[in-house]
Amino acid sequence: MTLTLGKNGTLHVVEKIGGASGELKRTFITKTRYDDTNDRLYQISNVKGGTLSGDVLTVTGQTVEYDVKGAVTPSGDIEELRWFAVSGWNQPVAKATVHVKGPGQVQNLSCFAGALTSAIGCTSASMDHEAIQADFEQEDLAPGEALTVVVGYPKGATGAEPILDRRFSLSAAFTLNAVTGGALAGLLVLLLGGVGLLYWTRGRDARAASHEGAVNPVQNGQFAPPEGVRPGQIGTLVDEQADVIDVTATIVDLAVRGYLRIDEQPRQAYDAPDWMLVRLHNAPVDALLPYERALYDAIFEGRDAVLLSQLSGTFASHLGKVRDALYTDVVKQGWFARRPDTERTRWTTIGVVLMVVGLLATAALAWFTTYGLLGLAVIIAGGALAVGGQYMPAKTAKGSAALAQTLRFREFLFSGELGNVPEQHRVELFSRYLPYAVIFDGVEHWSRVVASVTGNGQQADNLYWYHGPAEWDLSKFAGSMRTFTATTSGAISATRQFRSL
Repeated sequence: MTLTLGKNGTLHVVEKIGGASGELKRTFITKTRYDDTNDRLYQISNVKGGTLSGDVLTVTGQTVEYDVKGAVTPSGDIEELRWFAVSGWNQPVAKATVHVKGPGQVQNLSCFAGALTSAIGCTSASMDHEAIQADFEQEDLAPGEALTVVVGYPKGATGAEPILDRRFSLSAAFTLNAVTGGALAGLLVLLLGGVGLLYWTRGRDARAASHEGAVNPVQNGQFAPPEGVRPGQIGTLVDEQADVIDVTATIVDLAVRGYLRIDEQPRQAYDAPDWMLVRLHNAPVDALLPYERALYDAIFEGRDAVLLSQLSGTFASHLGKVRDALYTDVVKQGWFARRPDTERTRWTTIGVVLMVVGLLATAALAWFTTYGLLGLAVIIAGGALAVGGQYMPAKTAKGSAALAQTLRFREFLFSGELGNVPEQHRVELFSRYLPYAVIFDGVEHWSRVVASVTGNGQQADNLYWYHGPAEWDLSKFAGSMRTFTATTSGAISATRQFRSL
């Protein structure tokens, strides 16, 4: 073997082979460990006298030539040539003779034989009297064993550097130092600041103007909801979501306004409670809002009465229409510039996409660099936007004004004060407020208020819109109403069509 090191650091190898029988193959060593974070690569090219497939050389003649890059590395005051002159043969090597020539005088030399990591020297190693050529010999190498030759040349003889390939490790990929830490902090400030600015400019409710949508919350000495505004609309206005409780409150509201009657069914001790919803034919259904009409039609579907238990699981094809109509309605009211559900979905989707981009960026940065932490900043920003997307729906000035009046009305509902409402009007007025109490999670408190009064001041057996079974009177109304709203919400949510995103 003759190894000639050029001034550009490329090692040209010529091997003359004799005595082989059968197919002769060699598997080159093209990667070794360099340090804790890098591997050293040896690149083989310009093969003659054989065919190279990957790292495997199949010999086709008695002379083989090839070039090696990456065999030289600086080491203190010298450049060190290291090459596995014999390695990976599929047959034993009886004798190997290696001659090494380079661009300068030999400064030192050594050789190792046997396993790749062997520290055992070869049979012989020497140089000529002018220190121009190094010679090595080794006998009896088994298949797969190696003869490694090392020759030192003056510093700068070739100026070559080893070819390094960074070895992947989590600790290296996510290195925290002044550069990566500073870049991470800066990127987080930039991205999270952008999310905050986005919410500040797009997600905040508009300030209610004194001249826009302003409605006096006091009517006849009592606080009242915005005139003509239904409980389902208020529920969507308050939490910006059309959810189960809004539909439950709407059913109660339809009963209070005379579109249907709720009949509590008699039951034994261990029977599940149930209610009959009865259509009232004289009701002006054409006056219903689109979402109310969609709900009304979904309840009865051409029938005059239906048990609440029969509705469970049958609303799947209807409640989506109710939800859409509610969101459309609050935009039509001028409370929102855009549908809250669409706004949430848009920004949440962008946040999720940003998280996916961050994951891909983190994987790429961690694999190819030590800046994997920067990808985490993108993931965090995407997560913040995905969560913050739930708060992106913004009310208009008119919506803010309506909300302000609504919140003052809620304070009145929970105050427990009956005020100066005439006795004969209390049942009707307090029944009308009950659906709003359902929205505000105050159904039991306000049900007791409703149950405490009647038109003539005496305890009654029924309300005009709610009938109980035999031996039932208004003293039981609070418990009945609490159970009815919980059961109705359960029946609706069982369809899995009306849960908020």
